[in-house]
Amino acid sequence: MNGDVPIGQLFSQLVDDGKRYARAEVELYKAKAADKAQPVKMAAIYGGIAVTLALSAVTALLVGLILALETLVGPLAATLIVVLVTLVIAGGLGYLAYKQVLEARR
Repeated sequence: MNGDVPIGQLFSQLVDDGKRYARAEVELYKAKAADKAQPVKMAAIYGGIAVTLALSAVTALLVGLILALETLVGPLAATLIVVLVTLVIAGGLGYLAYKQVLEARR
C-alpha cells in the first residue's frame, strides 16, 4: 500500500510524472504543427508560382502595348507612354496601400 512510501518520494514521483506529461504534450503539439506545415508549404509554393506567372503575363501585356503603340507614335514614345502609365498606376496603388497602413495604425 502507498502508506509505506515516504511523502518526499511520492512528491518526487509526482514531479517526474508531471515532466513526462508536459514533454508528451509538447511532442503532441509538435506533431500537430508538422502535420499542418505540409499543406501550408504547398500553398506557398503554388502561390509563388501563380504570382510569377501573373507577373509574366503583365510583362507580356506591357510589351504588347508598346508594340501596338509603336506603330502610332514610334518606339521611344510608346515605351515612355507605357512606362509612365504603369508607374502612375503603381503609384496610385502604393498610395492606397499607404493610406490603409495609416488607418490600421489608428
